[in-house]
Amino acid sequence: MNRSLFFLLLFAFFGNGFMAQTISDTAPPFNIKTVTFTQGEANVYPFFRLGESFQFSFDDLFGNEEDYYFTLTHCNYNWTKSDLSRNEYLDGNDNQRIQDYENSFNTLQIYSHYRLKFPNNFCRITKSGNYLLSILNSNRELVFSKKFVVYEELAEVAMQVKRSRNVSDIRHKHNLDFAVKSDVILFQNPAQNVKVILFQNGKWSNMIVNVKPQFTIGNDLIFKYNLETQFWAGNEYLYFDNKEIRVATNSISKIDSKSSLYNAYLYTNSARRNKGYTFFPDVNGNFQVRNLISQNNQEVESDYSWVNFSLFSPETPAITSVYVTGMFNDNVFSAENKMEYNPEKGVFEKAILIKQGFTNYNYTILNAAGVMDEKNAVDGNYYETENVYNALVYYRANGERYDRVIGKGEANSTDITN
Repeated sequence: MNRSLFFLLLFAFFGNGFMAQTISDTAPPFNIKTVTFTQGEANVYPFFRLGESFQFSFDDLFGNEEDYYFTLTHCNYNWTKSDLSRNEYLDGNDNQRIQDYENSFNTLQIYSHYRLKFPNNFCRITKSGNYLLSILNSNRELVFSKKFVVYEELAEVAMQVKRSRNVSDIRHKHNLDFAVKSDVILFQNPAQNVKVILFQNGKWSNMIVNVKPQFTIGNDLIFKYNLETQFWAGNEYLYFDNKEIRVATNSISKIDSKSSLYNAYLYTNSARRNKGYTFFPDVNGNFQVRNLISQNNQEVESDYSWVNFSLFSPETPAITSVYVTGMFNDNVFSAENKMEYNPEKGVFEKAILIKQGFTNYNYTILNAAGVMDEKNAVDGNYYETENVYNALVYYRANGERYDRVIGKGEANSTDITN
């Protein structure tokens, strides 16, 4: 074979694999805390309608007013980099310094609070799709990154939560039925060109991907699967509220200030597996930063404290990987959030630095392969659990160069039916 032809074929084979490399978000370092997307004053799941405004914020515990820069990368459905150039999905320029920041006021833990609004003075997002927001330091080195999705309202997504059709799972799982309808798009080859991602409480860790239409009725796409669209129902989130950081509450057994920061010791949680469902209102893993004695600005007048979690779960082996998770830490399975077993007390323990306020949390276990073990969840799975479910619909028409997100559906399991 001609030598040049051989290397050309070799480049084409491996080059395509390289270009199709999946982009992953990067967890923030220890000094970066309270990373969140907001609209108004509320933390939200990272799904935004094209053209609407939203905000991204985080704290830097070094508190030295570090210069941070941001970039946006447009991605395909499977989180590979899309073929679009930056000027095709941005009106303006990224790679700009975040200029909206201020330092904490009257707190034991100093920090700098950063805010980045979209659209902003530098750029505006013009295409729907998956996006990776990367935060860089002054040397243009990656510090951390976050995923979010921008969608268009070109299709209606009617969703309904139903109980499992399998008798063995009927009390433990939620099943999603939904249909995609559009008066704007005439779907071309929907079995190939349409894909759906399903989310439970906005989590990336247990999303269901690559859901294809089961059948079509005219231009309507029908999804009535069972196994393919089922989630373990889980249980309601636990919570603590330390808006008054110096005072014990019904969820906090004691407070001490022996170190430079306050320590909040939560009451020991007992595993709720096999105990039956108990109504326990939550905010589906969300949190709200607040300080009872704040005068003006909760974002910079709220302090950080060490929150000490403890879990009594005799059915969970001591070697099990147990994590404290919630939107406050983006449900990240990192060493910072992993509990350690205390053989003297017979409990799992962990202290995590968290900004004060109202915080939902739960306990998540991973199996030996590092995958969420939802079937054996510490707090069990009950179909009565209230969860929010979202469906994002991706579509790439013949000849198009990127995956559009043409619609978003939402349903709540409080309206569950058989």
